[in-house]
Amino acid sequence: MKKKIGEILLARGAVTEEQVTKALDYQRANTCKIGEAFVRLGHCSQEDVTRALANHFQLKFVNLSKHTLPQELIDKVPKDVALEHKIIPVAQQGRKLFIAMSDPLDFFTLDNLRFILGTEVDCVLATPEGVEEALDEYYRLAGGYDSVLGEDAAESEEDVEFGRSEYAGDDSEANDAPVIKLVQMIIANALKERASDIHIEPFEKTLQVRYRVDGVCKIMDSPPKKLQGPMISRIKIMSSMDMAEKRRPQDGRIKLKLHGREIDLRVSILPSVHGESIVMRILDKEQGLVDLPVLGFHETDLNRFNRIIKRPNGIFLVTGPTGSGKTTTLYAALKALNRPDVKIITAENPIEYNLTGINQAEVRHEIGLDFTRILRAMMRQAPNIILVGEIRDRETADIAIQAALTGHLVFSTLHTNDAPSALTRLVDMGVKPFLVASAVMAIMGQRLIRRLCPECKEAYEPSDVELRGVGLSQSDLAGRTVYRPTGCDKCNGGGYKGRQGVYELLEMSSDLRDLTFNKKPTKDLRVKAISEGMTTLQKDGVRKFLGGMTTIEEILRVTHAADL
Repeated sequence: MKKKIGEILLARGAVTEEQVTKALDYQRANTCKIGEAFVRLGHCSQEDVTRALANHFQLKFVNLSKHTLPQELIDKVPKDVALEHKIIPVAQQGRKLFIAMSDPLDFFTLDNLRFILGTEVDCVLATPEGVEEALDEYYRLAGGYDSVLGEDAAESEEDVEFGRSEYAGDDSEANDAPVIKLVQMIIANALKERASDIHIEPFEKTLQVRYRVDGVCKIMDSPPKKLQGPMISRIKIMSSMDMAEKRRPQDGRIKLKLHGREIDLRVSILPSVHGESIVMRILDKEQGLVDLPVLGFHETDLNRFNRIIKRPNGIFLVTGPTGSGKTTTLYAALKALNRPDVKIITAENPIEYNLTGINQAEVRHEIGLDFTRILRAMMRQAPNIILVGEIRDRETADIAIQAALTGHLVFSTLHTNDAPSALTRLVDMGVKPFLVASAVMAIMGQRLIRRLCPECKEAYEPSDVELRGVGLSQSDLAGRTVYRPTGCDKCNGGGYKGRQGVYELLEMSSDLRDLTFNKKPTKDLRVKAISEGMTTLQKDGVRKFLGGMTTIEEILRVTHAADL
């Protein structure tokens, strides 16, 4: 008697008995296959399910990504047949042709292939994603860029309109185009370049692709303008966006696996004069969740930070512009505080990384689930620690402050230039000054600064003018070696590789609370905080320059505006 799929997965250790029970309940409720239930619930991977199916039906499993198929084998199945039936020829023994498919019960396709090809056909199993990627590689990409638009390739760029209906309205058109491989290649190259964002920007006669690497945008080789429509359609399909909507901004999310790594992309589309502009923020799960010591804190700041976050109540704010690493810092703090005896709940927009043992809620504006509504519901869940993704209005700020005043530790972010200005920003939102003064326990401003490439950085003697720009003199360099960038293959000629944080940590004192209560300006708050020992962003950057990690130019680029 054949084993059931759940039993096979259980025997392999891919799932637990509890997960099998949940999958069976999900299957009954949603009338889907048991394998789909396991994958949708995240209990195991699609490959685990396909291997179990192969075991159940006594078929062989093949990982198509690990094999290179000869062209003479590919030629045995015409392109239109392979694309229509979603199959890949993988081997031939005598008159029998073995084809890879994802559905072992698709007997109609096997019978149809025997008739069309005039030969014996047998099947092996592969994952649906594996079959699609192989179809891209061996069939859809045969003609390069010009084949993406099929018969329209001969048209001039002016004849190919942006977002033509055949790409915008029919998913199968975009899916059957080699543009799938092109989009995948753009994402894969971004990972290789260590990019944090991919920008696809339409202009009048060109389509520009830029990567943001270590906080700086770089123009890459860009595809022809005529591929603009198919590329945008493909990204909309991958992001589950509305294909027909071209007038309003849209947000979406892509989950994929590249080079054995699970990658999430936050996708934003903005209509512009010459088409829809796309930005994809890359969230690499392997690199996103880091421990506090890796963030680049100076030892004194790290000790203060650790002491502050262990307090039982109050608000801890992290400030800085978009892309300054605020979320990474807060996740590192939660990771350090995450214990079985502590209840942690987050409200995020969107959830960037899944944290085991932490309850995460995602903002969904389309159904009225905003930060305020989640925060109110949170308070009935009896949490010890709360993370609010961002305080952007008075109502959210009021609830967060009430939570802090009633015994909860609250983490959140605020968009301000530096730490002291967060206090005046809350008051400007309409929060009463005495509430701000009593609830906030600390604020940390931060930026990300590029690190010198360790392979090619060279020692040098900076001029007096350079040193004065960051408040140093030649005497401050006594016994120290400082460096400048040169460029090598390891850093793609840029001289920098990777980033780390520069921080200013303001800890509230009785004097600062009095100044906040009396609505004193940011300048007065800043002067007082510095007199009490706060190291500014620029001074923290100088410490890293003297430690041989970065350059004066980089410090001024990142911190000058914040220290004015």
